[in-house]
Amino acid sequence: MGNFRFPAMLLLSIFVGSFLVASAGDFHQEFDLTWGDQRAQIVNGGKLLTLTLDKASGSGFRSKREYLFGRIDMQIKLVAGNSAGTVTAFYLSSEGPNHDEIDFEFLGNLSGDPYIVHTNVYCQGKGDREQQFYLWFDPTKNFHTYSIVWNQQRIIFLVDNIPIRVFNNEESFGVPFPKNQPMRMYSSLWDADGWATRGGLVKTDWSKAPFKAYYQNFNANACTWSNGKSDCASQMLNSARNNVWQTQALDASGRRRLRWVQRYFMVYNYCADLKRFPQGRPRECRHSRFL
Repeated sequence: MGNFRFPAMLLLSIFVGSFLVASAGDFHQEFDLTWGDQRAQIVNGGKLLTLTLDKASGSGFRSKREYLFGRIDMQIKLVAGNSAGTVTAFYLSSEGPNHDEIDFEFLGNLSGDPYIVHTNVYCQGKGDREQQFYLWFDPTKNFHTYSIVWNQQRIIFLVDNIPIRVFNNEESFGVPFPKNQPMRMYSSLWDADGWATRGGLVKTDWSKAPFKAYYQNFNANACTWSNGKSDCASQMLNSARNNVWQTQALDASGRRRLRWVQRYFMVYNYCADLKRFPQGRPRECRHSRFL
């Protein structure tokens, strides 16, 4: 990762017991390939999905099901080599102009530079809640688990079960929170060299195409939305262990990990961008110690 450095002993302690292994899902059963012609493919008997980007087009897929709260896990191996200008997106989204959305976007890089993970939360069509982080590993060498926990109290973004961001429900302070619109899971690989790498200064090198990302072990422990209602009521009969996401918060260990990520790997935090908010920071920034 070039000259990128981090505290090795702290990293070792953070990683002990931190990995989440998602149960393997069948991509044929769970997803529709939505665009890119043959650039999106499901292989290995439904156990592996690949997305490809070339100069003509990117590609993408989405879940067949809609969810209203849940924990979504996906193992992804990102585009290797010089991926500058490319974006691999993994997110939940509803439909319509006033949509809700919970985003992971992985911004491509020049070879040797660390990937940047761009996160955002939209509610009723409004986002502008960006936080960005370097990853503390090379995400192109192996699969890593990226997770979204979404319950009525908060949204937690996790990487290999390490929390990198928490967006709390602050409706009591007048901050909208996504809770009424069911969302599908989407992913896409596309060309965004107008902004993705160093603000668009580094363009996509098409001589390195095709670019490819890999997906495996999708798991949705979530409330499925169908025919205008959620199946959460019946899920309440399941074991408490399966429903831990419904009230999941950060314990003392999770708070330490979050502080570690935000101290050493945070690249951008909208709450700290005072020039962007001359009339004062957004309300949610004033109430959470982790923003």
